This record gives sequence, C-alpha cells and structure tokens, in this order.
Amino acid sequence: MPQTTHTSRRALAALFLDHPATVNETYLEHMRFALGFAFWLVAAAFAALVHAIIPALCETTASRILGRLHTRITARH
Repeated sequence: MPQTTHTSRRALAALFLDHPATVNETYLEHMRFALGFAFWLVAAAFAALVHAIIPALCETTASRILGRLHTRITARH
C-alpha cells in the first residue's frame, strides 16, 4: 500500500474512530450517544431562553436537564 494511502486512512481513523474507542464504543454507538446528548442540550437551552423571557416558567428545567446530563457523562468514564 502506498504511504499516502496509509497516511490518509490513519487520518480518517483518527477523526472517526480513535475517540469513540477511548470510551469503548463504535463510531455509531458514539454518534447515538452524542446526538442524544445534543438533543438534551438544545432542550436545556430552550428552557433557559423561555425562563429568560418569562421568569415564572421553566424555573429549574435547564438545571435539572444539565444535572442529568452530568450524571450520564460522568458514569461513562
């Protein structure tokens, strides 16, 4: 295999496979976890936005979501 092909494959592996492997996941498992995490981050951001506009609404929603996400992320490492 030519050196450039090997280097290119290693670069792709570094981008897509190395980090998921550090948490014992495949690329797709890691993508699923990250997308789920991103969904809840967006939900928390939306709750914070609602709370900023109408303080009586979503008083603890964002902090509860972030607490749950913190528990999930620390449990994996």
